[in-house]
Amino acid sequence: MAKTWLLVVLVNTLLVFVSNGIRAELLGEANCEDLGFTGLALCSDCDSLAEYVKDQELETDCRKCCTPEAEDAISKVMYAGALLEICMRKLVFYPDVQTFIDNRLKQFREVVDIQYRYGSPPKLILKDEKGNHKETIRIDNWKTDQIEQFLVEKVKRSSTTS
Repeated sequence: MAKTWLLVVLVNTLLVFVSNGIRAELLGEANCEDLGFTGLALCSDCDSLAEYVKDQELETDCRKCCTPEAEDAISKVMYAGALLEICMRKLVFYPDVQTFIDNRLKQFREVVDIQYRYGSPPKLILKDEKGNHKETIRIDNWKTDQIEQFLVEKVKRSSTTS
């Protein structure tokens, strides 16, 4: 679903580009918006654009309008805890999430809680030290190992937790 959404955005961006016919060496904020780029896109999104839409000029414009990732800053973000939220009735449609809950959630018992909420798609609600909601990440298409790896990398665990 995320790839479909990205493809729709990318195609719309291409259509805006073609219809406007705007070219400039250095694109300002107004020109980027005219091309359909908000400036909020990460530069790695331009890689996806290049993969789906084979247009070198459009990719170049994308790179002029994107925001570079601060990989070090992103990789260092840690959360104090998480809440795994899902609808119990929908759980059968997400076997990898079910496997994680049944077999691997216990190793995160000190930092990850589970909440069954009617109609909720599977998601991780990440929290700070005070228990405040900081970020929500949908995990619909994640594999069991990806859920575990994400929690290992992003949620602080006490030294006694194994």
